[in-house]
Amino acid sequence: MPNGRNGTRRQDELSPLDKRIIEHLQADGRRPFTQIAHELGVSEAAVRARTNRLIERGILQVVGVADPGKLGFQQALIGLRCEPGRLVAVAEALAALPEVDYVVVTTGRYDILIEMVSEDSEGLLRFLTERLQAIDGVRDTETFTYLRLVKQTYQFGTR
Repeated sequence: MPNGRNGTRRQDELSPLDKRIIEHLQADGRRPFTQIAHELGVSEAAVRARTNRLIERGILQVVGVADPGKLGFQQALIGLRCEPGRLVAVAEALAALPEVDYVVVTTGRYDILIEMVSEDSEGLLRFLTERLQAIDGVRDTETFTYLRLVKQTYQFGTR
């Protein structure tokens, strides 16, 4: 039964070793495979192969994450309501925009939540008034600009 982000199975397909490798990489994505292998009592080749398989399956990404605010960028969370029957098309159009780094279809007050990053408040204004309004099926939006990022973590484990 599909239950993951993309309609795939979730944790039940991960072995205990896969989960422990993920947890090590969540704590430090630069940790050498040799160190992870030593701590888990397996070979480096096993860690490397399993990590590559997790990446290929789209379960794992190993990236450097910067705080856009500290780099001088403007960020905003935007809630969108869509016209009936347009949800998927709107979500796909939003995902194609380079300013958008996060798109999620949700329940509640909004149909879709997006996070966007712009160089400054003028870029945010252009995004809202030109790019977002040009998407067919967007009924209305509410924008929340970020003042300060207090917490952002990817260390949720594999519970």
